[in-house]
Amino acid sequence: MNTPILEMKNITKEFPGVKALNNVSFQVTEGEIHCLVGENGAGKSTLMKVLSGVYPHGDYTGDIVFNGKVQTFRGISDSEKAGIAIIYQELALIPEMTVYENIFLGHEIKNGSLIDWNETIKRAGQMLKKVKLNVNLAEKVRDLGVGKRQLVEIAKALSKDVKLLILDEPTAALNEDDSENLLNLLRELKSHGVTCVLISHKLREVIEIADSVTVLRDGQTICTLNAKKGEVSESALIKHMVGREIDNIYPKKENRQIGEVVLRVENWNAYDPALGRSILKDINFHVKKGEIVGFAGLMGSGRTELALSIFGNPGGYNISGDISILGSKKRFKHPQDAIKAGVAYVTEDRKGNGLILIQDVKQNITIANLKEISIRNVVNDNSEVKVANEYRVSLNIKTPSVEQKTSNLSGGNQQKVSLGKWLFVGPKLLILDEPTRGIDVGAKYEIYTIMTKLVEQGLSIIMISSELPEVLGMSDRVYVVSAGKITGELAGSEATQEKIMQLATNY
Repeated sequence: MNTPILEMKNITKEFPGVKALNNVSFQVTEGEIHCLVGENGAGKSTLMKVLSGVYPHGDYTGDIVFNGKVQTFRGISDSEKAGIAIIYQELALIPEMTVYENIFLGHEIKNGSLIDWNETIKRAGQMLKKVKLNVNLAEKVRDLGVGKRQLVEIAKALSKDVKLLILDEPTAALNEDDSENLLNLLRELKSHGVTCVLISHKLREVIEIADSVTVLRDGQTICTLNAKKGEVSESALIKHMVGREIDNIYPKKENRQIGEVVLRVENWNAYDPALGRSILKDINFHVKKGEIVGFAGLMGSGRTELALSIFGNPGGYNISGDISILGSKKRFKHPQDAIKAGVAYVTEDRKGNGLILIQDVKQNITIANLKEISIRNVVNDNSEVKVANEYRVSLNIKTPSVEQKTSNLSGGNQQKVSLGKWLFVGPKLLILDEPTRGIDVGAKYEIYTIMTKLVEQGLSIIMISSELPEVLGMSDRVYVVSAGKITGELAGSEATQEKIMQLATNY
């Protein structure tokens, strides 16, 4: 049990102008679940790309020792041959292919020069049994939910006779049930001799499953903690990750002045023609000036659909019901109508729908309100830079310049850019859909602080979140959504995880 299966010694990796890894050492014991944590930009993904051969031998300094041998991986195929498999947050599956085709994609089972499909299907079934996934092998991956796709990806890794399985934020897009199932699977794989490295921002998850935890900060190894010795706790991890104590990640609510009703939604129903069924039924709720209203519920409960239906209905649902903004009835036929009325929506998918990653920071911040910085329909470059810099400072966006490509920023800083984009339109109501998904604890604290300042200034916030501690820590009131209905309303002072889950499963 004390034998190291992996040692990464004094790894240094540089990019032009940036030292991403500075003399990093990292050791994983055979048969353990080892968690790797750190803020966005700490170097976790870069370290794993060095290990997997994405950054080949010679592109970094230091040594990789795997199974007692110094390795010189020239590419991903080399690390896979050695028994290392990495599953990234963006799954490497082909949606149009079947489950069995995906599992053996790239290492097909052949009979001579032809693929042996019978043997492929047989072995794919064996792999699915290992990950406890019961789906039709001939089903296309596009028709599977995110949790099931994640299990197919793990089955694909196991089919390569993996000895070390590395998962990068595997539960970021999963609901609580799917996350727990995945963690249980990792425990079972561990019992069968598979060593796992888990990269995660979810500290409760890390505490629950880790045998050991290594913390990276600013491209350096800070420490390795042993869970069996009681060294792993939330406060210890936060302190090592951010370099300082954060006693309470959720800011105090004492300065909030709750005012008049800003948004009222009554008898709200939505029918999705694409699905051929109702997705929202008899929804009634309100949001007051200067408060944060949390919307909790299981994945697929209808929370995001509710937000989109309010924000000009970009999903094209058939809608009935009434919306009032500050007592005045409104009908939003397009997101632009909602924006004009003072409603803004920060999407849960900042990379896909929230930002244009190939554009720079200033272009992303100003894109939703170009009229404000234009003269005779021509963008004033000086005004654009001035506005972007104001938000860079006020939101503490860490970037060398507002002309930096947004794709080069960490997840937390991308989220701040997305916030700046919608604050620039001057909203009365801000809808935040999973505002801290995929970002580290330090960036979460900054987002929470920004949210608190905004409501203290009189803005109203709807916060949709799958993280119950976040809902409880930030909300003045909580609505719980289940199967397209609001099943309960709780004051922030009386809300508990147990009460929310009870309402969330009340169909």
